Amino acid sequence: MKIGRKISGAKYHQSRKKKKYEIDGQTKIIHLGKEKRKTVRVRGGNVKTFMLSSDIANIIDTKTKKSKKVKIKNVLETPSNRFLARQNVIVKGAIIETEAGKARVTNRPSQEGSVQAVLVE
Repeated sequence: MKIGRKISGAKYHQSRKKKKYEIDGQTKIIHLGKEKRKTVRVRGGNVKTFMLSSDIANIIDTKTKKSKKVKIKNVLETPSNRFLARQNVIVKGAIIETEAGKARVTNRPSQEGSVQAVLVE
C-alpha cells in the first residue's frame, strides 16, 4: 500500500488487514552463548526449530572431507554488517573463530537450528 497522500490531498485507506500468513515473523538474532532453541507451530500444523544462541558449530574440512563439532570462541567479522560482529551475532557469511581455526558460516542458523561452517585458510 502506498504511504502518504494522493495528488488531490486525500488519504490512502487500507483495503484490509494482513492475514496471519502474510505477517512477517519477528527477526531471530543468534547470539554466541549457551545453546538455546525454540520450536514454533507454523502453517499446516508443522513445527519449525529456531536457534536463539549457540556456542557449537559443525565444521567441514574441505581437504579431508570430514566434519566435526567444534566450540565457537568469537565472531570475527560479518560482511553484511560490521556491528553484528561486535555484538557476537552469528549470521550466514560470518567468519567465526573456533578451536579448529577460522571458519565461514555457510547456512542460515536462524532458520535451520544449527551452525554449519567451512574452514578458511
